[in-house]
Amino acid sequence: MKIIEVRNLRKRYPNHLAVDDVSFEVAEGEIFGILGPNGAGKTTTVECVAGLRAPDGGTVRVAGLDPQRDRDKLRRVLGMQLQSATLPEKIKVWEALDLYASFYPDPADWRELMERVGLGGKRDTTFKKLSGGQRQRLSVALALVGRPRLAVLDELTTGLDPQARRDTWELVEQIRDSGVTVVLVTHFMEEAERLCDRLALIDVGKVVATDTPAGLVARVGGDRKVRFRPSAPVDDAVLLALPEVHEVSRNGGEITVSGSGDLAPAVTLALAQHQVVPRNLRTEQATLDDAFLALTGRKLS
Repeated sequence: MKIIEVRNLRKRYPNHLAVDDVSFEVAEGEIFGILGPNGAGKTTTVECVAGLRAPDGGTVRVAGLDPQRDRDKLRRVLGMQLQSATLPEKIKVWEALDLYASFYPDPADWRELMERVGLGGKRDTTFKKLSGGQRQRLSVALALVGRPRLAVLDELTTGLDPQARRDTWELVEQIRDSGVTVVLVTHFMEEAERLCDRLALIDVGKVVATDTPAGLVARVGGDRKVRFRPSAPVDDAVLLALPEVHEVSRNGGEITVSGSGDLAPAVTLALAQHQVVPRNLRTEQATLDDAFLALTGRKLS
């Protein structure tokens, strides 16, 4: 079942066309990613979805609602964590949650929600004293306090250290597992690959492709690569005889084998049969960054 339908969305600012004919659909229960570089139009797109901006063209429906015409009803369906949202410095965690809960006729239990997002120990801490990761967790809790069917999370992990980012990823997965559909706006390739069921790649206001992360990477084609330093001399013919291998190249003492399928196991087994150990073995394959480069002509990051 579709919970979001966007058709031919356009949004222009005085000197800039931010969103140009964007279309996509989001299925209920999935994590849908909107991935692209800064300035690509991602935030403007989801702000139109959330009813925070009026589009100049196209149609947007969220659970059958028009975000501009049905704002009150939409508020009960959609929760949003904004990229630049902030709170008064002296407001405490419990006060913020209690305040936001008062905005809804049937809110979630904010005490349970506070524990769920890992802020139980920060109940009386002021917003000013929260770390970046804790502020993001509070922002997510505020987006969920109205029991939404859909949560929009905009650049959720920007500015977080690697551990806080991974902790936040686990929280996003928990949100989806609780039955909430998630739209995740990000410019982090690893984040999109880890979390998203499907992705829309956006660049300069346009959707350049929509697919699963694996489907987007598959569009790039290209070979897998295995790099290693052999423990003893090995002839290229040993590796080229393998059906998985397309090419063998050497750079100093390092060998690079290009191919497809189960390349690494095939290479490792062939070397073992010749009593050769592949030292410093590394495998490489196409990434979302490669897919973005192939589709747009420039790097994502």
